[in-house]
Amino acid sequence: MIKIYKTFEGETRSIEKPEKDCWINLIKPIEPELASISRRYGIAPADLRAALDEEERSRLSVEDNYTLILVDIPTVEERNGKDWYVTIPLGILLTQDAVITVCLEDTPVLDFFKGRKERVFSTHMKTRLILQILYRNATRYLQYLRLIDRQSNVVERKLHASSQNRELIELMELEKSLVYFTTSLRSNEMVLEKLLKTDRLKQYPEDADLLEDVIVENRQAIEMANIYSGILSGMMDAYASIISNNLNIVMKVLAIVTIVLSVPTMIFSAYGMNVSTVGMPFSDSPYGFAIILCLSLLLSLVVSLFFVTHKKWGNF
Repeated sequence: MIKIYKTFEGETRSIEKPEKDCWINLIKPIEPELASISRRYGIAPADLRAALDEEERSRLSVEDNYTLILVDIPTVEERNGKDWYVTIPLGILLTQDAVITVCLEDTPVLDFFKGRKERVFSTHMKTRLILQILYRNATRYLQYLRLIDRQSNVVERKLHASSQNRELIELMELEKSLVYFTTSLRSNEMVLEKLLKTDRLKQYPEDADLLEDVIVENRQAIEMANIYSGILSGMMDAYASIISNNLNIVMKVLAIVTIVLSVPTMIFSAYGMNVSTVGMPFSDSPYGFAIILCLSLLLSLVVSLFFVTHKKWGNF
């Protein structure tokens, strides 16, 4: 799908055909659309398709006719009825006559610039538009990181009540999202550092300042992702230790119960053997069964008191 925008008197409008100083937004384009843009602006087809590969790494490529900026952007992916965070590539191509963006899906990073009536940006200032897209991308990372932090707090409160696999899986998914974010942000940082060394995107003094702001926001997002990842990792380790400790307590209780019950079991087993009753204590007494039962219970009580009062076994 191709969407074309151009700024007229401070308002960005959608237009039908490409014009000079326009913004062309390709959303999961098909081959004929890619071929048309490639022929019109002299762009290598491989560079146009780069953003359609989910495994493509962030990079900067400066060619004679255009400049390719490939960065990772955050997006929401629904799995098992819940929203999780991943990253996908976004290709930004700067040509003499247009700015071209290529992405696998419609993204909020670019939605911000569509149909704006305020003088937030202008398609005529192509380098400024690209830097504003990069700045919007960095701030989007920060927004999603705050959402991840809030989600982890909710899951943590649930874990205080009950340590279920569901909550642990949610923590694992959030930690996976932070790994995606950290890797993508570091790759984006390398691209931004390269942009500082090229003059293709710094035509005005304000552009250099905006690029510095983009780098600062990106570094802040990296630091936040590292902090949240460390917190989640520590939380996972702590709850794994708690679950292991609870399991040890349960096994200790079961071992004590087994030992206590084995005392009457041995006595009843001895009296239950099919042998002569001659020589068996209380075998001829009318109260023999009651005496043996009380004796078994007494021995079980003594064993139980031993485990309760012993420090090694009594602490649960």
